[in-house]
Amino acid sequence: MEATRARGGVATVRAAGGLVRRIDAEGPEVLLIHRPRYDDWTFPKGKAEPGESDEDCARREVFEETGLRCELDADAGSTEYVDSKGRPKRVRWWVMHAVEETPFTPTEEVDEVRWTTLVDAARLLTYDRDVALLDRVR
Repeated sequence: MEATRARGGVATVRAAGGLVRRIDAEGPEVLLIHRPRYDDWTFPKGKAEPGESDEDCARREVFEETGLRCELDADAGSTEYVDSKGRPKRVRWWVMHAVEETPFTPTEEVDEVRWTTLVDAARLLTYDRDVALLDRVR
């Protein structure tokens, strides 16, 4: 994990993730993950490794959590919040599309992935900061 120093000397956790989308006959869909540890629905994301670019972190985390190898389509900005350990966290986001798929295998970290419409995603997502990201997928 790589962190940067924020104001007051508290390390900011650096992370990245993907707003993975596809278009089907009924319009755009986005991929959500369920994390049993938090019992939440969110987008795939994770902490950067030392020396890893945000772009590489986003691709790696999406692959590790979903089995999808993705290409980046557009920078979708970032979100900042305090993580479950009380540390400031900054997540960089990209809109992505899958170029290769391996079968999803549930893990302790992610036990379910789900493609959903943007309307259904807004109802299912646990965090308001994630719901706000849906506008960037359109």
